Amino acid sequence: MAKAVYLEHYLDSIEGLPYELQRNFTLMSELDNRTEEQKAEIDKLAEDYVANVKNLASEQRVQHLQKIENAYTKCKEYSDDKVQLAMQIYELVDKHIRRLDADLARFENDLKDKLDSSSQESSDEKRLKKDKSVRDKKVSRTQKDSDPDSPGRKKVKNSPNNTDLAMHPSDVLDMPVDPNEPTYCLCSQVSYGEMIGCDNLDCPIEWFHFACVGLATKPKGKW
Repeated sequence: MAKAVYLEHYLDSIEGLPYELQRNFTLMSELDNRTEEQKAEIDKLAEDYVANVKNLASEQRVQHLQKIENAYTKCKEYSDDKVQLAMQIYELVDKHIRRLDADLARFENDLKDKLDSSSQESSDEKRLKKDKSVRDKKVSRTQKDSDPDSPGRKKVKNSPNNTDLAMHPSDVLDMPVDPNEPTYCLCSQVSYGEMIGCDNLDCPIEWFHFACVGLATKPKGKW
């Protein structure tokens, strides 16, 4: 859009340039014709002077030479006018070239500013996405920590008999043990009462009785 505006303004500024150039070139052409006419007249005057110089009186010679000098002066004036017109044409074209260069420089600066702004917006979007990703990870980690079944949480296990009765290890020692039932804890006894699980996935024991690890109730909070 900016490019179209710059181009439109520049085309408007040079709309009259062709007519001005045509006028000046026409004037130069007319000056050329006048100069050629004066040169032809000078040649004729010079031939007449050379042919009749012996027969001319001193005063007539001076008058004849004065005509030739006037013709040369006229040619010089025409030539000077042509030079002035040529300089006007040059300055006229140069003015539009300088304006075009200035418009191009402004357009390039505007384009650079827009690219920098777009790059900054893109950088801000990337930073926002990165911040959102970090926040999402934090939320996910928080939810994971609050999940009682997640590996990062301590686990409490009830006995296979689903009983809430507290049992003492001495009571269990007096009970007959099924050889097919798995054993746990430091005491190598079967599961009973409330138990707490180890977070270490490579732990060979996995589960411990509250009493064997010095616990009376389920721990509270995050630990």
